[in-house]
Amino acid sequence: MTDEIAKAAPGAGPAAPAPYEAIRAIPVRHYGRWVSAVVVVVLLAWLGYAFSQGDIIWKTVGDKLFDPTVLKTGLVHTVVISITSMALGLVLGVLFAVMRLSKNPVTGGVAWLYIWFFRGTPVYVQLLMWFNLSLIFPIINLGPIYKNNTVDVMTPFVVALLGLGLNEGAYMAEIVRAGIQSVDEGQTEAAHALGMTSSRTMRRIVLPQAMRVIIPPTGNEFINMLKTSSLVSVVQYTELLRTTSDIGNSASAIMEMYFVASIWYLVLTSVFSVGQYYLERRFARGSLRSLPLTPWQKVKANLSTLRRPKVA
Repeated sequence: MTDEIAKAAPGAGPAAPAPYEAIRAIPVRHYGRWVSAVVVVVLLAWLGYAFSQGDIIWKTVGDKLFDPTVLKTGLVHTVVISITSMALGLVLGVLFAVMRLSKNPVTGGVAWLYIWFFRGTPVYVQLLMWFNLSLIFPIINLGPIYKNNTVDVMTPFVVALLGLGLNEGAYMAEIVRAGIQSVDEGQTEAAHALGMTSSRTMRRIVLPQAMRVIIPPTGNEFINMLKTSSLVSVVQYTELLRTTSDIGNSASAIMEMYFVASIWYLVLTSVFSVGQYYLERRFARGSLRSLPLTPWQKVKANLSTLRRPKVA
């Protein structure tokens, strides 16, 4: 009774609200995830069973996986030719992209012709053309500067480098051109208003901003280069595929050595894919509100979704 009088009395403060009942949140069950996971596991098990029925000597695959010849010759040569060819292609790509965007009709026409030819013909054909260059040019004669027999100059490494690098340069030119054109023209106009030259503007203003667009397709091109390098075996360059094929022919384990080559190609592409991811993440700073999760952060996030939160 006293409480009722106090509530009704003038000047008294408002009554305290009754406490709310705690909300019991029930997590949503994603049955589709479990169904898809079961289907994938069943398919993988079926695929593994199918391969187990073949006449593949898996012990040979394990024994030859770390063979010194495969590692020191095949694997190292594959990485070397891929990196050097990509470096050549990147330099040529930047050069011909700038030439393509130039207002000079001569440089623009030369760049267009280069891209048209090397993108329009298969890299396999280009490798064979460089390999047989001595048939039409027995001697490379540059006057008083340089003169030598073509067969001595066009070694398997040089042929592979020219074939892969020049072909990659045509694709990189288009990638770099797209990246440059993605930068707002106002950036260039502001740099010129400050007295910067065209080359300095391109080097200090445009290209750093264009890297966010250039890096992702460049990483894909390099991974593709790792696999395309297997074609250079046709020009007698000893890389991963040629090394494993020679061992397979001598040991009568052709398919087993193909599996060895495939495993190492997967390892290489996986390692460089991780590097590409972190490189993209670095250049994404300043353009995204929040950086994408790292692979380890993604794993932790996926594991946390499997834990059902406790209900009070």
